[in-house]
Amino acid sequence: MPDNTSESFSLRPLEKPDLTCITRWFQEVGDLALFDRHSRVPYDLATSERLWNLSDTPQNAYDNCWFAITSKPTGVAGIVGLERISPVNRDAVIALYVDHAIRRQGIGIRASALILDFAFRQLGLNRVTSFYRKDNAGSRDLTSQAGFEVEGTMRQAWFSDGKFHDMIVVGLLAEHWNTRRDALAEELGETTVIAFGDGKSSGSKWPPHRSVTH
Repeated sequence: MPDNTSESFSLRPLEKPDLTCITRWFQEVGDLALFDRHSRVPYDLATSERLWNLSDTPQNAYDNCWFAITSKPTGVAGIVGLERISPVNRDAVIALYVDHAIRRQGIGIRASALILDFAFRQLGLNRVTSFYRKDNAGSRDLTSQAGFEVEGTMRQAWFSDGKFHDMIVVGLLAEHWNTRRDALAEELGETTVIAFGDGKSSGSKWPPHRSVTH
């Protein structure tokens, strides 16, 4: 169902000051355990800098590509990015986090769609993968809406809340994104736009044919 929000958001490269928001978000252990399979301890700022390669001497900077989702009234509203980018296999893993206050408003699917455009049309990738805990309905619904297909279940691969959860593996190929892209743009509401910069080109905003007003 199209949403009725009316705000413009921007994507820009993640910067050190943004890590203050990330550190605050991940003081909530339950939310952290849904986002990151490997982390259970609340982040401090140094941990955030290390995990997002924003320390003074970042390692493997070209393996990861993270962006802040921002708006004038909200500030930093979330993060979205590509990890484990492989120029040989032409694939990557997509990850997304949106602040609790603005979830279920269509921001996550637009940010993900813009990153998928970036992955396939700018980086020339052929495949994007994602993983989520089986009980994470938000990730399940978002990846399904974007056109990802379930490729397998890793049984009891995610420990949290005192028990083992299955982990779902989903994937999207460039050819399938090209098929899904126009239909998804029609499904989404016309008023909310997420863009790189001023969003003047169709490849730098989502939905791709909507105007941007900052």
